[in-house]
Amino acid sequence: MQTPLTITAEIANKTGELLLDHFNLMGTPADLKPDRTVVTEADLAADKLITEAINTAFPQDDILSEEGNTTVDQLDRPIWVIDPLDGTTNFSLGLQIWGVSIARLVNGIPKTASLYFPALNELYTAEHGQGAFLNGDPIQVKTPEKNQPTPFFTCCSRTLRNYTVDIPYKTRILGSAAYDLCLTARGAAIMGFQATPKIWDLAAGWLLIQEAGGITEVLGGPAPFPLKPQTDYEKLSFSTIMAADRKLVTQARAGIIKM
Repeated sequence: MQTPLTITAEIANKTGELLLDHFNLMGTPADLKPDRTVVTEADLAADKLITEAINTAFPQDDILSEEGNTTVDQLDRPIWVIDPLDGTTNFSLGLQIWGVSIARLVNGIPKTASLYFPALNELYTAEHGQGAFLNGDPIQVKTPEKNQPTPFFTCCSRTLRNYTVDIPYKTRILGSAAYDLCLTARGAAIMGFQATPKIWDLAAGWLLIQEAGGITEVLGGPAPFPLKPQTDYEKLSFSTIMAADRKLVTQARAGIIKM
């Protein structure tokens, strides 16, 4: 019997295959949207595939997408929050860190998530109360360990442009908010920060980190979840801390200061 999780993972896999067909190590033509973010034909094709698959499997559900409908009208039925291609700049330049992020929310809260990075062969899945997984194997966050002397802090380029950062770990900017969340969930990064992520960047990874035993919360302003009705999420962003434990969150709050 198929469940929301198995269907979500199946859609993510199929979308990943489509994106790989469009991917080129020598680069892919791209355009700028009005908000100066990058979009390619692959984004739009992936959005169409995901939307049609969800409408077929869950015709009563609503969809919130970076490339489609961005407004929540009401919360009386489940809402899918999708980013058909997170890391579009990487994708367009022929870098392999990009993927698809799909979450199903109930009452405005993420309950099911799949994130697939096909060029890396990494499928992350989570369901509320059931743990987090990478390619079917359980994952969990990690705090600093004696046998790993170089833990790292992952962030976006906007972080270093808009914040003073004093974090005592190696810094990595990998170009995909969704992947940063996944790295924290599986313990590769012990802490991370995204300065201006949208709801579709966060929804699936937010649940993944929580199910892996970690913490996700905003640095300032309202929390992204539960979703709020009568809201256009294209106009909102949520500065987000992700970390393995409360001590690291406190460290992040002290070390990431708005300029």
